[in-house]
Amino acid sequence: MTAIAPSAPSLRPRISGLTAETTFVGRSLRHSLRDGESLLMAILLPVMLMLLFTFVFGGAIDPSGGYVDYVVPGIILLCAGFGASSTAVYVAGDMKTGIIDRFRTMPLRASAVLTGHVVASLLRNLLATAVVIVVAVAVGFRPTAGPLEWIGAIAMVALYILAITYLFAAIGLAASSPEGANGYGFIILFVPYLSSAFVPVDSMPTWLQWIAENQPVTPIIETIRGLLMGTPVGAEPWWAIGWCALILVVAFVWGSWLFRRKAGRR
Repeated sequence: MTAIAPSAPSLRPRISGLTAETTFVGRSLRHSLRDGESLLMAILLPVMLMLLFTFVFGGAIDPSGGYVDYVVPGIILLCAGFGASSTAVYVAGDMKTGIIDRFRTMPLRASAVLTGHVVASLLRNLLATAVVIVVAVAVGFRPTAGPLEWIGAIAMVALYILAITYLFAAIGLAASSPEGANGYGFIILFVPYLSSAFVPVDSMPTWLQWIAENQPVTPIIETIRGLLMGTPVGAEPWWAIGWCALILVVAFVWGSWLFRRKAGRR
């Protein structure tokens, strides 16, 4: 009697196109809507800081009352940082609950999960930034930008959000718990305070000026400030784009490696 050879096991095809990314973006957006407190705090904290610096410290820094025009670009980046930091907590939560182990059994790209978190954060933070700008205008912010300058400023903010969100996603993968991810992310949120966000760099101590001038946030803020307020920017836009690109590449490579390592993908 002739033996029948067993059939080869069927292999599930990998999900094609951007189906996986679209699915995970929708998942992350639904989580954001359910976690309204995080979105609310990402808006309220920068707004409270803007009101604090404008009405409490602004008179001492600039008695003419124009300090709000100077400080708003820095507040915009603070808003982006506060909003993006929640990505680290969400990613760390996915790792801790074990849902990533379920995802890795599916025929999808490992980067799809991170892409979902990042794109959802980008949309969430652009909305929060728009609210902060509206409040800034209500308290006296008067930008001189035309349509092209506004497009350039929004593009710069979006690029920064994309880069910093990928960095926070990688931090979420590296952290052992959501609480740890929140702590590591909180440290990064202090970087804008050591820049030209709130005071000119030349008003700082000499040893601190070098740090403020040669860190990523200062050229990004000066680029946004120049586009919105018409101040000279020089080579700052190129430095800003270069810093964002460097952060994005390093965070993407680091995050992808951590995902494959921790989720068991080879």
